[in-house]
Amino acid sequence: MIIGLGTDIVDVERIARMIANHGDHFLARVFTKAEIAHCQPRRDPAPHYAGRWAAKEAVMKVLGTGFTNEVGWTDIEVLVKPSGQPYIELHGTTLDVATRLGINEILVSISHTKNYATATAIGMATKTIDPK
Repeated sequence: MIIGLGTDIVDVERIARMIANHGDHFLARVFTKAEIAHCQPRRDPAPHYAGRWAAKEAVMKVLGTGFTNEVGWTDIEVLVKPSGQPYIELHGTTLDVATRLGINEILVSISHTKNYATATAIGMATKTIDPK
């Protein structure tokens, strides 16, 4: 059962400027070590970081929270299966929020061009929950 849906689009140049202006501080505040290890070796890492930014924003929309004390950037982790398919792992209080909503899986799709990155996330529950 679908519990929530979120989508986001981001200007790649905006993320490139954030990286240029704030460097490692920005990267460590928004991305996990695994995400940085995936993006940084790329010829142009900015579109890959932008895709992950968009995915994290889409997940926040799935949760209905936006960025709050309970939902943090690095508690939403975008990882990649050997097939190349992205997937989401939640950590900390962000995982607690998803659990309260009955979400036990978040599907994600990410796409980017030179100029824009977009992502869509769907929060799924495998069990029926009481809406009260």
